[in-house]
Amino acid sequence: MPNDFNQQVIEEFRANEGRVGGMFEGAPLVLLTTTGAKSGRQVTTPVMYLADGERYVVIASNAGADNHPAWYHNLRATPQATVEVGTEKFTAKAEFVEDGERDRLYARMVEQAPGFAEYEARTSRRIPVVALLRQDA
Repeated sequence: MPNDFNQQVIEEFRANEGRVGGMFEGAPLVLLTTTGAKSGRQVTTPVMYLADGERYVVIASNAGADNHPAWYHNLRATPQATVEVGTEKFTAKAEFVEDGERDRLYARMVEQAPGFAEYEARTSRRIPVVALLRQDA
């Protein structure tokens, strides 16, 4: 279900080689296109990422809500996505990061974007961490 805010961010991202203003100005963003778990439709969502070697790490924080974001459920059902970063677009496989590695990557995201500590404090759920790995063309 597209929303106007996300649609504006997506359009600005694509028009400005991956850069956006407003609350996401300067933030590392990817456009993550997943296959809807129920609808089967392609759904694009702007998501902050953390670079970790060759991986793009995304956090299913849902701004601290008590439920996972739709894109996370979509990746659980179909762990392949299209990723847009800057002007580049590629297919990626999702890997669900657990235990100590999950904690390490979440802490790194908090260093990069302190608001993620607040998201974690707002919810009792363990916020998932997903690594997106580029697939060979």
